[in-house]
Amino acid sequence: MPSKHKLFQGAMILTAAGLITRFMGFFFRIFLSHAFGEENVGLYQLIFPVYALCLSVSTAGIQTAVSRMVAEKVSLGKTKEAGNVLCIALGLTLILSFAEILLLQQNAGVIAEEFLGDSRCTEMLLIISYALPCAAIHSCICGYSFGMQKAKLPAVSQLIEQVVRILFVVLLFLFMQKRGHAPSIQLAAAGIVAGEFAAAVFSARSLSMQKTFPRKFSLSAFSSTLRGMLGLSMPLTANRTAVTLLQSVEAASIPACLKLYGMTGSEALSMYGVLTGMAMPCILFPSAITNSVGTMLMPAVSAGHASGNRAAVAQLLKKAVGSCLILGLACCLFFLIFGNFLGTVLFHSSSAGKFILTLAWICPFLYTNTALMSAINGLGNTAFTFLINMTGLLVRIAGVFLAIPEFGIQGYLWGLLVSQFIVSGLAAAVLIHKIKGRKGTLLREQD
Repeated sequence: MPSKHKLFQGAMILTAAGLITRFMGFFFRIFLSHAFGEENVGLYQLIFPVYALCLSVSTAGIQTAVSRMVAEKVSLGKTKEAGNVLCIALGLTLILSFAEILLLQQNAGVIAEEFLGDSRCTEMLLIISYALPCAAIHSCICGYSFGMQKAKLPAVSQLIEQVVRILFVVLLFLFMQKRGHAPSIQLAAAGIVAGEFAAAVFSARSLSMQKTFPRKFSLSAFSSTLRGMLGLSMPLTANRTAVTLLQSVEAASIPACLKLYGMTGSEALSMYGVLTGMAMPCILFPSAITNSVGTMLMPAVSAGHASGNRAAVAQLLKKAVGSCLILGLACCLFFLIFGNFLGTVLFHSSSAGKFILTLAWICPFLYTNTALMSAINGLGNTAFTFLINMTGLLVRIAGVFLAIPEFGIQGYLWGLLVSQFIVSGLAAAVLIHKIKGRKGTLLREQD
């Protein structure tokens, strides 16, 4: 099957799964806001910067490396070596994730109080630490499947993770209420563990049943594969960790800067919960489509680049980026028209409606950036993605520390819009340079 057909088919499968999980997650967040209140939703959202940072260290760079290496091995007909890549990646990421469990278990109180600014996050940090090994297994197997340009397993595992997480929280919440107990927001953190465990078990079981997966590990290729894995994953992990660390600083600083604006601690946490737990999920809902395109685009670009088919790469980029831009413009118009309705009717929050109206303007840039950055990674230029992401994050952090104390949360939203515009411009410039480089080689091949 041609790469563009695999890209389209894989993107459609991931999009369907992504839209279903986003739909379920959207109403799950409505349930959380009604069941636990805005302040507790804010507490719940506070733990995600730490969780994301742990995943960046243990899984994010390795998953991307697996996807790229497997795509390159398969394009060269080395299927057995592709299996070796997965085995080595699983070993590395599990070692890192277990080390993170020990770190979180010993320092959860300090992290909650000093970094997140609220000791009530301690128990939730302890709970989500147990999700890390499961997420490691799940992410590596998904990376392998993406490299094979097979999206069915990641799509189904994504659905299973979301269904189990939601059912675990909702059913246990109702059970505790029936018994006369007051459910805590810690229940939502436990749901993350349950969902990741189910996804990991399903992914491992499904992979073991695939006839195409190599059953024997080749020791002769271990050394070269390990060097290739470390050489590719370490820069990716360092880049992703640095970016996620800045994102964590950004997220954890928003409530503190809202206090400088004049809000009480409870008001700041509630405002943070409305922004990150209500408004942002609305804006990110359609990104299930662009995320699917970006996920399948990277290995497709990598395979085309490795085989020297640069004309096909150029065609893929035009279609993927153009589609994401059109979707972003359509979603921008939709949120501008229905933003207030979504906030007030679904979340019973006028603030959520105002946030959605402002955030609507980032949609064309946010959705297009997914495809642009995936394409740059697929071409092997991870240093550019790191520098672009860092530039955008620094603009956002400046909005947190400089604009929020003066203008409130609206200042942060303005900074977010400016950062997305800058990221789009820089990423487009890099790709145009790469495509038109080497004296127009790509353009001549395409003609």
